Amino acid sequence: MKNVVVLGAGMVGSAMAIDMKKNFNVTAVDLSEERLSKLSAAGINTRKADLSNEEQVKQVAADADLVIAAVPGFMGFKTLEAVIKAKKDVVDISFFDEDPFELDELAKKNNVTAVVDCGVAPGMSNIILGYHNKRMKVKEFKCMVGGLPFKRTWPFQYKAPFSPIDVIEEYTRPARIVEDSKIIIKPALSDPEYVEADPIGTLVSFNTDGLRTLLKTMKIPNMKEKTLRYPGHIEYMQVLKDSGFFSKDEIDVQGKKIRPIDVTAKLLFPLWQLEHEEREFTAMEILIKGEENGSNKEYKYILFDQFDEKTKTSSMARTTGYTCTAAARLVLNGSFNRKGICPPEFIGEDENCFNKIIEDLKQHNIIYKQV
Repeated sequence: MKNVVVLGAGMVGSAMAIDMKKNFNVTAVDLSEERLSKLSAAGINTRKADLSNEEQVKQVAADADLVIAAVPGFMGFKTLEAVIKAKKDVVDISFFDEDPFELDELAKKNNVTAVVDCGVAPGMSNIILGYHNKRMKVKEFKCMVGGLPFKRTWPFQYKAPFSPIDVIEEYTRPARIVEDSKIIIKPALSDPEYVEADPIGTLVSFNTDGLRTLLKTMKIPNMKEKTLRYPGHIEYMQVLKDSGFFSKDEIDVQGKKIRPIDVTAKLLFPLWQLEHEEREFTAMEILIKGEENGSNKEYKYILFDQFDEKTKTSSMARTTGYTCTAAARLVLNGSFNRKGICPPEFIGEDENCFNKIIEDLKQHNIIYKQV
């Protein structure tokens, strides 16, 4: 049986470890003994390590046939680099700020398949676009996506299914979109647009920097990704942003140097933390327009997924994690073996891989409806 090492035992990492255990020998690695103890109770091998330490990452990856990386974004690039240096195939969902293609030469040199950004969006949205872009001349791509609690609590009406500091990045990092074949920089939280999301009702979308690798791999004249939240959320985030609470520049407070963003994340974490087994959902709409076989063609995909009552797994862990584990299975069984840095759109180009991902997600009752 092949060995899989999952780096990070948070909500998504734990869900992936449990899912991969069905077919592989899995070891979960984290610094938190509390997180590891829960997985150990589920029969998963565990190992405590500091994943910000390159040598420790290499050590825990030494016996792996494949590594799944699920660390916070600020650690992601260095962790991925360490795995590639260890010459291990890897599927990554850490959504770091750096350009993953900086590691392309290293990955090819070490004969490594490194699938990056392999979550729900970026991730599954890229896979769907990659599939259609190979088969038609795409002129427009638009993705709107968000994970939200069913219970709306004032003032934020939001809970973070992952690290709050990573969420704040979505609200501060300038959004790159493509208009008329040119990359346009827009502020995060800009261009609000109301969206009807069945069965929830009205949500609001805004610009975020979610195109990522698509800016390099796709020659599509119009592309944008927008995040979905409940109406009213943008205004609260904009006030915090404009007031400096998201700043990474140190300030002096009674003789101590602190970054406002660290304090804000610390304060927001208890407010944004999902309650035990709290019901939440993931909503996504993907629109692809272009020419196919000489005619105008439009494809629209809708996803609505929610907390799994049977397995007690959050929707965000399901939609993000199971896309990643589906891709991991493709790498492990040899269906996808391209070397170097491989964003998910490369997987989608292959019809066999695309169909296997769709089928794998269906087995988890995650359905992308084409309407």
